[in-house]
Amino acid sequence: MQNFRMAGFTMVELVLVIVILGVLASIAGPRFFGNREFSERGYRDELAATLRYAQKVAVASGCPVRTSVNAAGYTLNQQAVLNGHCDPADSSYSMPVLLANGQVAAGTTPVGVTVVPALVLHYDTLGRTDLASDETVTVGSQSLTIQAASGLVLTP
Repeated sequence: MQNFRMAGFTMVELVLVIVILGVLASIAGPRFFGNREFSERGYRDELAATLRYAQKVAVASGCPVRTSVNAAGYTLNQQAVLNGHCDPADSSYSMPVLLANGQVAAGTTPVGVTVVPALVLHYDTLGRTDLASDETVTVGSQSLTIQAASGLVLTP
């Protein structure tokens, strides 16, 4: 007579492994599939590129650029042109800055991303800002710093 020994897992072991995998998936799953961190970093990089573009437009055009950044998004505007020169009487900066593709340089903050503080800064024709001191803008868990004297935008 032969003695057969069955090999395998018991029902208790299988259920225990399934429960452990379920707990790990519920904890780690959202971390793998959430996109808030990517949205924050992407928007921070977009905002930094926009501020750098505003500085370049101010220098290249010879007209100051006003950049507004708040929780809803950002916009870039210039003074209107009068007889081939900037109109210093246009304190409202009524002319939107255009991108190379002809679209208005403006953007909307992604859903779930916070931007603080709200900020309005002007780049002069030398690329300098009107900020009294360096300003750090926080985009969710990301940040960027605008140097007041030079207008340089730094991202860590």
